[in-house]
Amino acid sequence: MKFKGIIFDIDGTLTSTNELIFASFNHITEKYIGRKYSSDEIIGLFGPTEDQILKEMCGSKYDQARKEYYDYYSHNHHMADLYPGIKQILTYLKENKILLSIYTGKGRKAALITLEKLEIQNYFDLIITGDDVKIHKPSAEGIDIFINKFNLDKDEVLMIGDSPADVKAAKAAGVKIASVLWDSYAKEKVLQLKSDFHFHSVEELRIFIESNI
Repeated sequence: MKFKGIIFDIDGTLTSTNELIFASFNHITEKYIGRKYSSDEIIGLFGPTEDQILKEMCGSKYDQARKEYYDYYSHNHHMADLYPGIKQILTYLKENKILLSIYTGKGRKAALITLEKLEIQNYFDLIITGDDVKIHKPSAEGIDIFINKFNLDKDEVLMIGDSPADVKAAKAAGVKIASVLWDSYAKEKVLQLKSDFHFHSVEELRIFIESNI
């Protein structure tokens, strides 16, 4: 099995951004709705982009709430980081001329803030966000875009993500899925979906990648 293209999710896969996301949403909900949401409640909102969620939450106050959300997300990005060893994996893949893509449910603005702040945006040949697809994950649309753009065979492509939506999207696209469980908010659900590969540490993933490209 030799992969020529690898697609990464962002949150919980490349980056420890969940606490920043929770804090950013609560910064808005406390001001505009008058309450804080639990982590599980915020996770339950995942799927649509931040803009779609904020529009539903804030109604006529959406424009100001959106600006304040991204200001907070950007200014407090010190709360997030790459998982140790991720940049080494990305460097190895680029040195070996593997095509790399992002497929995230995040909107483009939040995705680019994170990729730029953590200095990994230039590793990717294609960045597909929730703003770039008609139907968000678990739709396979973002995977299909990558395959078609670079004329890849499905058996040459690997999706790497931490959520049930990543598993479902990969299976719908007909590509292999590697589920990473080092920071998954839905570990048990992911395991029930029977991914092709499971990794409990970045080091396990690194060893697998180096053996399969």
